[in-house]
Amino acid sequence: MGHVFWIRRFLTVFAGAFVVIAAAQLLKGRAMEDAAWHASLWAAAAAAVFTASRLYQSRRGQHCAICKDTPEMLDHDHLTQR
Repeated sequence: MGHVFWIRRFLTVFAGAFVVIAAAQLLKGRAMEDAAWHASLWAAAAAAVFTASRLYQSRRGQHCAICKDTPEMLDHDHLTQR
């Protein structure tokens, strides 16, 4: 898994977290600028923690059986279905 995979994963988690956090902030009645500011900070923190923990687990050989999103799991899945 190269750098592109991990950057894409970070950006995917960041985008999802940003939307959820911004929506929650807007529902609280905060201004759009404040909601976007809070969402970007917390989404970056959440994406960094998630990506770093998955990178650590991947390097130790522990793959997420539920996610099946790493190339090793996808290759293994295709081999076992034959």
